[in-house]
Amino acid sequence: MVNRPSKHAVGNQDAHPALYAEADPADIQMLRRPVFLVGAERSGTMLLRLMLDHHPHIAFGSGFDYSIYGLDSHGRLMNLVDYYRWIQTDRNFLAQRPRIDRRLTYHQLVNSFLKQFQRDSQKPTIGATIHTHFDRLLQIWPEASFIHIVRDGRDVSRSCMAMGWAGDGWHGAERWIKAEKLWDKVTQQVPEHRRYEVRFESLIEDTVNTLDGVCQFMGHRYHPDMMDYAKDSGYSLPDGRLVNQWQHKLS
Repeated sequence: MVNRPSKHAVGNQDAHPALYAEADPADIQMLRRPVFLVGAERSGTMLLRLMLDHHPHIAFGSGFDYSIYGLDSHGRLMNLVDYYRWIQTDRNFLAQRPRIDRRLTYHQLVNSFLKQFQRDSQKPTIGATIHTHFDRLLQIWPEASFIHIVRDGRDVSRSCMAMGWAGDGWHGAERWIKAEKLWDKVTQQVPEHRRYEVRFESLIEDTVNTLDGVCQFMGHRYHPDMMDYAKDSGYSLPDGRLVNQWQHKLS
């Protein structure tokens, strides 16, 4: 689930003052074309992210939605002080703990978060996962590239119900519908050479070839280390039983 800013989330005091630090000068330079993995929650974004992050030349972060919640669909910015305080209530930000440099503009600040991840990983290619409002990324990185993963909406709905996020199939499908409508909007703004589509079912049933296509889009090739994610995460290796579960679990 994604935490969203509200007036109740912004306190009067900084919850984590140790997070404030001046950015490395190299972190201020805007990334020209970062890569973002987008799609509905429960569509396989975490699985694909883990695989990509285990590539020896790719660092891929999770839960980067907090980077775009400081601006709205019209590009209007939240007050920076309020934003500093709000992100310190976001569980993904607190798990990743990038440093906040108060000298930076909003765009420079969220860019510095990605640059910090890249520097810490010591890998040449950086990416991150976002599930909501990912069209706003173009306001920060106009030349960003996108990997879109899509899963059968009936399986997304079933999975949302299993997570306790929805009480029935109709409401379970809302996240999928919203994400796919947003992706349609992005495809109208981003040229074909800067976007790549992946089907969850292909990732499960034809893993190596599917990953090689994603890697080539990012300027690399498939590496066997990508399958090592199963050794240090709660995710198992691809299992064909994950495909079309709705046929026997959704009623």
